[in-house]
Amino acid sequence: MTWTTIGYDEADGVAAITLNRPDKLNSFTPELHRELAAALDQAERDDGVRALLLTGAGRAFCAGQDLSSLDMPTVGDTIERLYNKLVRRLRDLPKPIVCAVNGVAAGAGANLALACDIVLAARSASFIQAFCKIGLVPDTGGTYVLPRLVGSARALALALTGEPVSGEQAAAWGMIWRAVDDAQLMDEARALARRLAAGATKGLGLTKQALNRSLANDLDAQLAVERDLQIAASRTEDCREGIAAFLAKRPPVFTGR
Repeated sequence: MTWTTIGYDEADGVAAITLNRPDKLNSFTPELHRELAAALDQAERDDGVRALLLTGAGRAFCAGQDLSSLDMPTVGDTIERLYNKLVRRLRDLPKPIVCAVNGVAAGAGANLALACDIVLAARSASFIQAFCKIGLVPDTGGTYVLPRLVGSARALALALTGEPVSGEQAAAWGMIWRAVDDAQLMDEARALARRLAAGATKGLGLTKQALNRSLANDLDAQLAVERDLQIAASRTEDCREGIAAFLAKRPPVFTGR
């Protein structure tokens, strides 16, 4: 496939997807949505891809919706058909997703990053709930994810003021996994994605599913989820290899099966 708004390459078991509209701060258009959805589909279908890395080109990660391409009378359809579908896709994808926030992540761009599994950010990056600046409500899962990450008080303040949060502050608040020096961001993000890709990725996908389901479950329901997913994990080739390697005191060689 020929890409026009994203970059896509595969190496070492990792599919690297780069939002690639740097002159527009990688803001969303219908075409970018279509290509990103196609890239996620391709990465899931490819057995050689065992982890994903999402980042942005240029000085921004993603500035949210390109307002010049937004038709306000159909905003509800746009949210449901594009943004909600994207968030569900990221959460349900059975492969780990590392997000490297290289610059500004604003509006839907901030919440796109937070929908990924492990988020690293450059120290100079910023997360901005910019919706209030144009009279809109946070979307792309922001009202669900943000209070669960930073608590209601901070989530409300960020949503109502639109104040930026630096990469370092986001890490200190538990909004993201780690902030790193700008020059080291992509090296660290690629190394992490490669590490995940070399792991027991069937089990990692089930772990991702378990933790996501826990957000809506009580204890009894979640204990049942753990039981069922552990049964599924125990039947994988990677589990058999992991146990055999542990008993033999050797490094495991996982295949993602």
